[in-house]
Amino acid sequence: MINKDQVQTLAAQIYDDVVANRRHLHANPELSFQEYETSKFIQARLQELGIPFTVMADTGVVGLITGELPSEQVIALRADIDALPITEANDKPYTSKNTGVMHACGHDVHTSSLLGVAHILQQLKADFGGTVKLIFQPGEERLPGGASIMIKEGVLQNPAPHHIIGQHVMPMIDAGKVGFRSGIYMASTDELYVTVTGKGGHGAQPQQNIDPVLITSHIIVALQQIVSRNADPRLPTVLSFGKVIANGATNIIPNEVKLEGTFRTLNEQWRAEAKILMKKMAEGIAESMGGSCEFTIMNGYPFLVNEEKLTANARAFAEDYLGKENVLDLDIWMAAEDFAYYSQVTDACFYRLGTGNAAKGTSYSVHHPNFDIDEDALKISSGLMAYMALKQLGN
Repeated sequence: MINKDQVQTLAAQIYDDVVANRRHLHANPELSFQEYETSKFIQARLQELGIPFTVMADTGVVGLITGELPSEQVIALRADIDALPITEANDKPYTSKNTGVMHACGHDVHTSSLLGVAHILQQLKADFGGTVKLIFQPGEERLPGGASIMIKEGVLQNPAPHHIIGQHVMPMIDAGKVGFRSGIYMASTDELYVTVTGKGGHGAQPQQNIDPVLITSHIIVALQQIVSRNADPRLPTVLSFGKVIANGATNIIPNEVKLEGTFRTLNEQWRAEAKILMKKMAEGIAESMGGSCEFTIMNGYPFLVNEEKLTANARAFAEDYLGKENVLDLDIWMAAEDFAYYSQVTDACFYRLGTGNAAKGTSYSVHHPNFDIDEDALKISSGLMAYMALKQLGN
């Protein structure tokens, strides 16, 4: 029976390697579905460890570690590998070398940590039973989501995992701590693309025009009624518009306005109803004001569910590994994650790795150009995940 001291000792031994891998990945980020060098880096590290792997979804990598003791149990561990189209504002030795691309969501942490898990488990394979799938997944940040593609290509088959665990950085939690939540945890997400068409002209002669800017303003305000008056107040619902393009001028009313936003909730029935209501309302407002509206919805990720028994087990293993005082309860999080696709088809647990430290300036939110981590988080990230996997496999 493997004990936590063995895992913690191995984790301490590879800490410098995990940091070095994380810094290399952070300095060389690649956008979703373009992670070719990242994929090669992962493959090279797995080859060095003697771990067989396959390539899926073009840049995804799936390693397989089979313990030498008898067991039919299979567990999958997932890390996402893509970066974001953000220009990094940090000045560190490992700051992004790729202008306009940044690991601002911690996927470099997830990837380097899972490589650390691979190292630990490969060292212990003579002492445990069961199979561990290491899923290095592309394209989490971009629809349709790399998880959906890898599932279609069979990542959850041959062998089929009984459980899957993923971790994600959380700068609002101090390094050295982790967080868990059972049940529904993260929101679904849909992207909204709206084109409002009117009749442009001189701003001093509004009577001759059909103003799409004014129509769009009414649509933006009115659509919030979907949240405030149609959604059940007990059901979290978010509607946000973050991009409006009206290419007119101080005295020019444009012919059309482009509008982009996101809709998020935690119930699939309401999600479907709301999208119908939004489209009908926007089109009706535009028509009533003399214009027209093309309302396009790009369906995104489903909501993420943490299976209760697996999550309870994982939390107990984390308390054993870290101490109860370092394991926190999480609230619902209205961000979205394509890990949700895995949670819809197999028992899943998605937990948070604390990376924050105000004194070190690492408490900026993910997706911020100054996002960074307290690398002390890497002292537990690999060892904890390896320990949870081993214990869930029954070792």
